[in-house]
Amino acid sequence: MKSSGSAGASVVTTPYVKADLVAHAPQGIAPGQPLQLGLLITHQPDWHTYWKNPGDSGLPTQLDWQLPAGLDAGEIAWPAPRKFPLGTLANYGYDGQVLLPVAVTVPPGWRADPLATEATFQLHASWLVCRQECIPEEGRFALQVPIQGTTALHAAAFQAAAEAHPRALQPGAGSSARVQDGALLLRVAGLPAAWQGRELGVFPETPGVVQTAASPAQQWQDGGVWTASVPLSPQRSEGPEPLPLVLTEGGAGVQLALPVEGGWPPAAALTTVSPALAAALAANAQVAQAAQAAVGTPVLAAPLTTWLAALVGALLGGLLLNLMPCVFPVLAIKVAGFARHGQDVRAQRLGGLAYAAGVVLSFLLLGALMLALRAAGEAVGWGFQLQSPAVVAGLAALFTLIGLNLAGVFEFGSLLPSSLASLQARHPVADSFLTGVLAVAVASPCTAPFMGASLGLTATLPAAQALAIFAALGVGLALPYVLAAWLPAVARALPRPGAWMDTLRRLLAFPMFATVVWLTWVLGQQAGIDGAAALLILLVLLALAVWTLTLRGRTRAVLAPLSIAAGACAVWVWGQKLVEVQPLPVAATAAPAAVQAAGTWQPWAPELPAQILASGRPVFVDYTAAWCVTCQYNKQTTLADEAVLQDFAAKGVALLRADWTRRDPAITAALGELGRSGVPVYVLHAPGRAPVVFSEILGRRELRQAIAQL
Repeated sequence: MKSSGSAGASVVTTPYVKADLVAHAPQGIAPGQPLQLGLLITHQPDWHTYWKNPGDSGLPTQLDWQLPAGLDAGEIAWPAPRKFPLGTLANYGYDGQVLLPVAVTVPPGWRADPLATEATFQLHASWLVCRQECIPEEGRFALQVPIQGTTALHAAAFQAAAEAHPRALQPGAGSSARVQDGALLLRVAGLPAAWQGRELGVFPETPGVVQTAASPAQQWQDGGVWTASVPLSPQRSEGPEPLPLVLTEGGAGVQLALPVEGGWPPAAALTTVSPALAAALAANAQVAQAAQAAVGTPVLAAPLTTWLAALVGALLGGLLLNLMPCVFPVLAIKVAGFARHGQDVRAQRLGGLAYAAGVVLSFLLLGALMLALRAAGEAVGWGFQLQSPAVVAGLAALFTLIGLNLAGVFEFGSLLPSSLASLQARHPVADSFLTGVLAVAVASPCTAPFMGASLGLTATLPAAQALAIFAALGVGLALPYVLAAWLPAVARALPRPGAWMDTLRRLLAFPMFATVVWLTWVLGQQAGIDGAAALLILLVLLALAVWTLTLRGRTRAVLAPLSIAAGACAVWVWGQKLVEVQPLPVAATAAPAAVQAAGTWQPWAPELPAQILASGRPVFVDYTAAWCVTCQYNKQTTLADEAVLQDFAAKGVALLRADWTRRDPAITAALGELGRSGVPVYVLHAPGRAPVVFSEILGRRELRQAIAQL
């Protein structure tokens, strides 16, 4: 869970803590002068964060600094912790307000920029805050500190942190630690005289050594020697030598290291597990860790029934994909192909099989690429290729060429050598295969019903089972064309070739141009109005170059090279911007209390659903992308329906939109948690209830029924 503060702020506030980046520079920033930074954490009542040894659970706070050149940050000077009992377990940490200070070294000879009056310190901090439940949080901070002058606003907090930090103590003669009868026997001389006769807090700095929740049996001997017996943890690993400890009394603490007499005995094996079983468990753990490191999620073969259900879902999803708007341009190409072959049944059948081969192989290659990227640690999902502006621009150029060809602006025979120009006529099977490849290129942004769950399962399956699901998806997409090609009744129903085919061909150019409009809009969502304008310029120059190549004689010899050179120059200048363009800025996310009224969509952020739910409000999340045609259809129909919006408002539902148009690992992770691999995904969260995930084709009735049950 990330913080609600924006990057560059010195304060981050969440529902559970307030975190401040603070500084203490009494004489400014200069060599030899003290300079301290710190994270000041103020906890809500009953919430706590953790010490460097968190105890039986939890995680210590981590600070990652970005400092001005030449400066160096030390380690956290951890204040003495306190114990938080949790039944038979216990944790070590802090509640209330705590400052985690860090000393910054300014080396001799360091000089600031002569024009600078302030130095900027940046911090990325992460912490785990717990009560009965635990919430991982993080924040990015920035603080400007005057280079000359005093920065002592938080001097009292740094002074209190210094006093709370355990002071180093050299234990007196005879001090030691010894392991005996399952316990750690401690003997310490030289402790403060004011502590004598009092019970001390014992905090090993190394996790997993002792039973954290146990209360040590301790006593004071003559001469001010303190002894204690602390039960060892049954799951302990080899202990440290010497043993670092923090002992506390009241608000004070000391830090010491005790020699371990006789060393640490080997950790006892679990007596309830046989050696053979222990070896098998260890081997299994290594395999699981290797798989986890490779793909980020456990890879296990699915039960046969689950896998078969996923195959059926993928097959049905592929069939329904033919009804999605993104496939309509390919439908146009296939209709033209059927009309061209006319009554030639053999050509129809071969073309159908070749088209199916192109579809299935393309789905397999796309699936293999997606699995390989995941194995390499990339957060990708279905439709990931259209998250790249370069791919979107390339597809727009391809469909522009196809549209110009169908409209009769040019013939491939006039642009290509005769051996290549006659390829389509001489090898219609190859032409059908490439049409299948094109079908997958334009169908991949869409997610049909049944596809979401099947594709989401591929993230957890071995490669063979996952690729079988992609193959089933391809079979479903190609199946109607294969059946149409092999059924004689379809061929008999087609009219004989004639002049009408030329009119049909020109008519089919317009779905191609409509696809170019959509792709330009998608790129505009990714790269802004300048990116969309750049693409339109490239497409105009592409059309100009194609047209000049259809000319003859000296006119072609003059205009064609000029138009091609202009197009190449535009590709060089603008193409770099399309490839390297940064995502558009996302509006800052408001804190739950400031989330606008139901009916107003807000940008999604990883922490927002949980924060809003904690305030008692239900949340509806729309996982969408500009390149997802199904998403845009649902957005303009069901999600724009007045009755649906009124239902949302009546129940006080917060509306969040997670835009996956550009790659966003946080959204990819959220989709993975829902068992999905692509968009659209629609989820309704309600306090105390399991999330409701809706179908990819979002229906008004099912959505309104779910809202009514809140």
